[in-house]
Amino acid sequence: MAISKEEAVEKARKDLAQRLGVSASEIKQQSVEEAEFPDMSLGAPAKDEMSGQMITRGWRIRLQAGNQTFEYRANKNQIRLFGYRGENHRI
Repeated sequence: MAISKEEAVEKARKDLAQRLGVSASEIKQQSVEEAEFPDMSLGAPAKDEMSGQMITRGWRIRLQAGNQTFEYRANKNQIRLFGYRGENHRI
């Protein structure tokens, strides 16, 4: 089932709140922009994951918690947390 940009932002917000152990209301949306990623993992492959090498359109979502910024990458099929504690995560 395809997800919308708004649904992707909300799921990212809830995921980040859970990871940080805070309320989702403490997570602020910094920006959401259209983006092209270099592969089907949105340029954020999980450990040992292989993905098709084709330009994939989606959204770059930046959320803020306290004084830190976190980047999620999403398209209509998936959401990924980019570079969290040195690793990428598929949500």
